[in-house]
Amino acid sequence: MKKRVLCYGDSNTWGFNAMNENVYGQRFPEEVRWTGRLQTLLGANWTVIEEGLCGRTTVFEDPLREGVNGLQYLGPCLATHNPIDYLILMLGTNDCKARFSALPKNIADGLGRLIVKAKQACVWRDQPHILVIAPPPIRRENDNSEIGRDMGVCSEKSAMLSKEYRLWAEAEGCAFLDAASVAGMNDYDFMHMDDASHERLAEAIAEILKSDLLEKE
Repeated sequence: MKKRVLCYGDSNTWGFNAMNENVYGQRFPEEVRWTGRLQTLLGANWTVIEEGLCGRTTVFEDPLREGVNGLQYLGPCLATHNPIDYLILMLGTNDCKARFSALPKNIADGLGRLIVKAKQACVWRDQPHILVIAPPPIRRENDNSEIGRDMGVCSEKSAMLSKEYRLWAEAEGCAFLDAASVAGMNDYDFMHMDDASHERLAEAIAEILKSDLLEKE
């Protein structure tokens, strides 16, 4: 029976291509996106499900974008893809936007609500298996750039998420990955991963999923 992995994230899960002005806003091909690479690495006995939405937050309502509150959609999303063997959560980049006025701990507590809600859902084939990923930090160059005007100054806050996310992961018995250990943001808008980072992230996730599920079987 195939194992089903749900990847719940934002534009860096959707595959936002921001490597230069000619492709800005387009989507990386399936074989380049980390979710597509993950499917290839895991093989035919796994089904990797993409649920990336540009602008998605952990729990915050965005006054400028409708439908991006990750907590509100998580329940229906989990139910849609039932049964689930593994859930991957990679959110928080958009929560760093200045308009939300959220501290790193506030953002992590938002992610914590997603973890708790997911664990309580009646969608698990066996028991909850969750991988919490702290996204690569927004680079400092974004803070005062023309392309980063929508975000505001948020690189320092973004860099502090990993520490807070790790605490939640440990408290809830989740696997944890600091994406900054294998991936980074691009040299154009400084807040989206480049193609090489998608590949390295997929490789790190594949290793975690395989070893974690084997240990729990």
